[in-house]
Amino acid sequence: MKTRLFASLMLLAAALFLMGCPEQTTIGRINADPARYRGKEVLIIGNVTNSYGALGQGAYELSDETGKLWVMTQRGVPSKGARVGAVGKYIHGVTWAGRNLGSGLEETDRKVR
Repeated sequence: MKTRLFASLMLLAAALFLMGCPEQTTIGRINADPARYRGKEVLIIGNVTNSYGALGQGAYELSDETGKLWVMTQRGVPSKGARVGAVGKYIHGVTWAGRNLGSGLEETDRKVR
């Protein structure tokens, strides 16, 4: 009986933990189907190719093997060349002639390697 209760509690805890994890995706997938990711929290991993910041706020461009995406942040920008895992909500701008313009990620968390 105790083993069954313990196993049930562990299963419930694992399910709750996994529900809080954002979906990891590539920048290419986001750019190919922006409506699917609009307003959703996602995780993207890539290298910083550009970064601009002042007074603890700014933006940096994250690049993976599938594309590039700008990430807006309120806690300083990582340096160029850094490997970053950015978590945030995807904001879709405008699609013009098949290109996404003004789209980006509003950062909520970051891991730098």
